[in-house]
Amino acid sequence: GAEAAAEDAEPAEPESPDQCLSLLPWDRFSAWLHCVCVVGFDLELGQAVEVIYPPHSKLTDKEKTNICYLSFPDSNSGCLGDTQFCFRFRQSPGRKVSLCCFLDQLDRDLPVYLKKDSAYYYGYVYFRQVRDKSLKRGYFQKSLVLISKLPYVHLFRTMLKQIAPEYFEKSEAFLEAVCSDIDRWPPPVPGKVLQLPIMGIIMKLRIPTYRDKPGTTPIVQNMHQADAQISMALPTVHEVDLFRCFCPVFFHIQMLWELVLLGEPLVVMAPSPAESSETVLALVSCISPLKYCSDFRPYFTIHDSEFKEYTTRTQAPPSVILGVTNPFFAKTLQHWPHIIRVGDIKLPGEVPKQVKVKKLKNLKTLDSKPGVYTSYKPYLSKDEEIIKQLQKGVQQKRPTEAQSVILRRYFLELTESFIIPLERYVASLMPLQKCISPWKSPPQLRQFSQDDFMKTLEKAGPQLTSGLKGDWIGLYRHFLKSPNFDGWFRSRQKEMTQKLEALHLEALCNENLVFWSQKHTEVETVDLVLKLKNKLLQADREHLPVKTDTLKKLQTHINDIILALPDDLQDILLKTGT
Repeated sequence: GAEAAAEDAEPAEPESPDQCLSLLPWDRFSAWLHCVCVVGFDLELGQAVEVIYPPHSKLTDKEKTNICYLSFPDSNSGCLGDTQFCFRFRQSPGRKVSLCCFLDQLDRDLPVYLKKDSAYYYGYVYFRQVRDKSLKRGYFQKSLVLISKLPYVHLFRTMLKQIAPEYFEKSEAFLEAVCSDIDRWPPPVPGKVLQLPIMGIIMKLRIPTYRDKPGTTPIVQNMHQADAQISMALPTVHEVDLFRCFCPVFFHIQMLWELVLLGEPLVVMAPSPAESSETVLALVSCISPLKYCSDFRPYFTIHDSEFKEYTTRTQAPPSVILGVTNPFFAKTLQHWPHIIRVGDIKLPGEVPKQVKVKKLKNLKTLDSKPGVYTSYKPYLSKDEEIIKQLQKGVQQKRPTEAQSVILRRYFLELTESFIIPLERYVASLMPLQKCISPWKSPPQLRQFSQDDFMKTLEKAGPQLTSGLKGDWIGLYRHFLKSPNFDGWFRSRQKEMTQKLEALHLEALCNENLVFWSQKHTEVETVDLVLKLKNKLLQADREHLPVKTDTLKKLQTHINDIILALPDDLQDILLKTGT
């Protein structure tokens, strides 16, 4: 599996991924999960991590405490039976990740919004609370939690649904068997159809790549298995049911899109972690293919290590989206500018009624009615079309998956209309190819000028692709001050700088370097050889978008120049790595 995956992984690397991956037992497991935890309730200690698997997995005390509190719903949620949700927490600083070379290579092929964030872990939870008279508290309470760097919500949710109920019946040996199954999985290579066996079932899925056209999902077919194993095709690894999540705030989807785009502080108040986490994930995904660059917490509690930092009144609320369920937050976060209150998420049997945006002062408790509480005035006029289309879907009992597809396409078109003018302007900051000289350093990108960008909007603004009226200029001005613009622009800058470096390398390759060295002194020639060797190292280290042939050609140039030098210099230069 790893070998086949390695063949597919692009671009070519000096060390193949399967070599990286056959280093140690548990390496394949680590490519998907950091560890699996079981959190139980101890009468004296409260919530406690009972099991960590594999046993060598490292978690700091602070991480364990966060996992303990985030793996149980708040007592007021009253979640009887089984509940699934997810959370996100900060990784303690100073931890080294093994398998770096391999996982980084996979990360490069992902769309920007699925790249892992080195500072955070996700926790995927299956919580069970059932009456049990044999226990002192009268209840059995336990959570099975998958800790991972990967934001593949749908995959891990599906997996927990398969394994958690059986784990609660069978206990430890079953968990070991699950983990050894995962340790046989192929690596999470984007763009390949992967088959992941888990306790007698094969999950089939495809992780998107940055080359996929946004909004398209190649279908993973359910093929007939020759053996007796059941195969299960996952339509997505990371998407949530958008329509279900946005149903309680149906009429405000466009305003919410603006708030997320601008990185405004947002709180989602919900009756349980299942609703809060799904809604936060839906909000973060609504600006896709843009990456939401601020922090977001699908489920946040008063025990969280960032509680003080995020609820302080001494400074303005930070750019973050929090999902909360504890009524205490209605008081603590009263000063936050935008609050979304969702009730139990049920799909409407009839068309939702028009709901006004509510004043913040009306939000006293978590019992307040569902709705959006804010004094924010949207920049763009409301798109009545999408509302009518979704309402019609409710009347015609259109399946929720189909409604979600419509909503996802709407958000995608809105985001693309907004971002295309920025893409076009930033592309114009790239120096012309004729400015690239092999004998000078690569030219710099021109500076981003807000005024120059605003001037381009008159002829090449969002009006070319969107019929929406409103204050687009005001929306751009606000966006240019946001963390999402900063993150987007940095990644564009990095891509373009790497492209310039790659073009510079190609320009060097097309020169007759041996002829040049014959016309220059030995000192200048040695200097050139060292610079060229550094260029090759940089290309490898920064994964510059250079063809393998170009690198081979440059290496040949280096060897030819060295061979034309006196023997003593040849010996030194052939031994010198840099």
